[in-house]
Amino acid sequence: MSTITDIGTLIVRTPETCGGRPRIAGRRVSVQAIAVLYKQGMSPEEIAEEFEFVTLAQIYAALAYYHANKDEIEAYLAEEKAEYERLEAEYIAGKLK
Repeated sequence: MSTITDIGTLIVRTPETCGGRPRIAGRRVSVQAIAVLYKQGMSPEEIAEEFEFVTLAQIYAALAYYHANKDEIEAYLAEEKAEYERLEAEYIAGKLK
């Protein structure tokens, strides 16, 4: 007989890991990292292959969290993109001087 997993235990937040953002329990893999790959067109199975130490159930839990809390995760992604663009602009400006 298989063990029953409470899916509510698969996604956690801790202030000292991944900046307090939601992540897969016991791993340093954030929900937003999974969401990015999913948005790029990868299937849950392909994402699980990328992260060999993460189960397919954990991937689906991360995707369920993403879909249930899309505004939160999209805000994190927008912050990350803005910071990337800021650093890129600083780098380019420094190279052009």
